Amino acid sequence: MRLELADEAQEFGREVVRALGAAGGDELVQRAEREPGSRGPLVEPVLGDLGAWDLAPRRDPVELEAAAAACRAAGYWAAPYPVAERLARPDDPGYDGLIVVSAPEPSGQVAGIDLRWATVSLEGVRGVATAGETVTSVRESAFVVPLDIRPVDGDGRADLALALTLPCWTLLGMLDRALELARTHVRVREQFGRPLSDFQGVQFQLTDAEVERRGVDLLARYALWSIQTGRAEAVDDALALRLAAIEAADIVFRVAHQLHGAVGFCDETTLSWLSRYSLPLRRLPVGGVGTEEALTSRIGRRGLAGLFSDPAGV
Repeated sequence: MRLELADEAQEFGREVVRALGAAGGDELVQRAEREPGSRGPLVEPVLGDLGAWDLAPRRDPVELEAAAAACRAAGYWAAPYPVAERLARPDDPGYDGLIVVSAPEPSGQVAGIDLRWATVSLEGVRGVATAGETVTSVRESAFVVPLDIRPVDGDGRADLALALTLPCWTLLGMLDRALELARTHVRVREQFGRPLSDFQGVQFQLTDAEVERRGVDLLARYALWSIQTGRAEAVDDALALRLAAIEAADIVFRVAHQLHGAVGFCDETTLSWLSRYSLPLRRLPVGGVGTEEALTSRIGRRGLAGLFSDPAGV
């Protein structure tokens, strides 16, 4: 088992971070919120110039890792574009992206993106989506709109693992940034004449959050390996990753907000934007409870055949 990303994939991720930073960085999501129609022009050409849309993550293991690294980089900047959904597109010609949906009210973070979206449910039912409109503002919806799904023939279960895993890499990038912001804040903010980082309670909070983030990092790499090797349990591993990512996000963002105090909820701080735009990733297609139910319905009493229960696989 190899859990480290290939050097080429890691370098591609660094290039995406640099390119998105040069294109606006933290301002990208703020500009997109003011002008929702600018989402595509702000992000799509930046990644297109790097060749991201030419990646074939379903056919090449290294390109799968590069796609994951690109999703993580997009999450670092809270890039206002469905990067993971674009990179998870099915092999069928005619589709630009793939969205995992759930009944009874399927939705996706695709407002203002005029592309051809395929869908797959957690049960493997395939469909084609037409984006609707929402009556709420972008600030409230975070670009999430209802989807009108037209079922199509075929079994989509083979698409599910990739479509669940890549958005988790985006969320992982957000966790990277949230902890980075929290560490910076406690180093420069003083209380009683000392930096907050000197206080043991603060150190404990950051340690707890970092343990959660590292756990998601490891599971995200394992889920990629599971897809690469064609494991029958790849969807189980993707759901386990998603559940861990949601739980870790709750802890990481709670710690980051606590350490920032009230200012962490103000638009003047990057953490506020990052936290708000992480919510669709944590809630769609289902939240923590729904993800846990989907996972337990698949594995039943047999449990996960994963990192800690399958020594032969290691």
